[in-house]
Amino acid sequence: MDYDPMALDAEDTGPTVNIRDGDDSKVDFTLAHVDLAFANSLRRIMLAEVPTMAIDLVEVEANTSVLADEFIAHRLGLIPLNSKAVDDVLYTRDCDCEQYCENCSVTLTLHARCTGDEVMRVYARDLVVAEQRPNEWVGIPIITDPEGLGSVICKLRKGQELRMKCIAKKGIAKEHSKWAPVSAVGFEYDPHNKLKHLDYWYEEDAAKEWPKSKNADEEDLPQEGEPFDYDAQPSRFYFEVESIGNLEPDTVVQQGIKVLQQKLAAVIQELAGGDEGQNGVNGDTADAYNGPRSPDAVDGGGGYAMDQGYTTPYMNGGGAASAWGGAGGATPYGATPYGQSNGW
Repeated sequence: MDYDPMALDAEDTGPTVNIRDGDDSKVDFTLAHVDLAFANSLRRIMLAEVPTMAIDLVEVEANTSVLADEFIAHRLGLIPLNSKAVDDVLYTRDCDCEQYCENCSVTLTLHARCTGDEVMRVYARDLVVAEQRPNEWVGIPIITDPEGLGSVICKLRKGQELRMKCIAKKGIAKEHSKWAPVSAVGFEYDPHNKLKHLDYWYEEDAAKEWPKSKNADEEDLPQEGEPFDYDAQPSRFYFEVESIGNLEPDTVVQQGIKVLQQKLAAVIQELAGGDEGQNGVNGDTADAYNGPRSPDAVDGGGGYAMDQGYTTPYMNGGGAASAWGGAGGATPYGATPYGQSNGW
């Protein structure tokens, strides 16, 4: 893709973005004329709150390999899936279906059987994506190696078989790292440490033992004997976003800004005196702005929309029942605020 330097505001006083380098897997840019809180918020959102697709449920029909079902299911969940136009996919909690459907999930099937004497490797390319899905992109395994094989799922010997049905859902990395859109987000400011936010530990010479980064060339060197400015604040930040392939790096940044806008809009509406009962995740405010959340996050009624696989013997229909009794918040040592209607 082609990147051109762009400015979000024509004036020097407004936020400005300068893209220094970029390709299909990473983008290197500077963000200026904003404060540290804004820049760090954008970094945290890109790491943990940009929605993507990942395999969340695995139905094992046959597995005669040497690997346990849970081991293979974990490996399947970490395979990056194309998340282009992921906004077309509903969160599971927002869908009217019982567990999953073509509007809130993508179905992938895996069937491999070794019939020869040589060891057979099962790759991500062997996952077959169902045609019924929200759009033509979501759910396709990301394959970037020159051979076009993708990640290794497992190895099979003669007579061993693997047959599974995988359900990919929309989620965010705050719930599980398999939904992470990036492998890393490089973040730096004040490369010369003029603000003294860092206290370098060194043995003899801090300048030699702590070499400067490439970003130091973008700013002026500190002058010898220059007085310290106690009111100085950082205003130039250096980002390097590396995507894992499910989203293009520029899309990750744009989606991060979008999520930040949604969060700020929800806060502004609450401060402006929104309707009672609109209390963040559990209320209508978050739903109105369609903020990111996990597939089985807290539902609108205050309970938890769990799949059957997460049910325990203590979930007796009362919500938060424990081994010591019902969901009323009672323990052998007396009542507690936990579980009460007016408690926590």
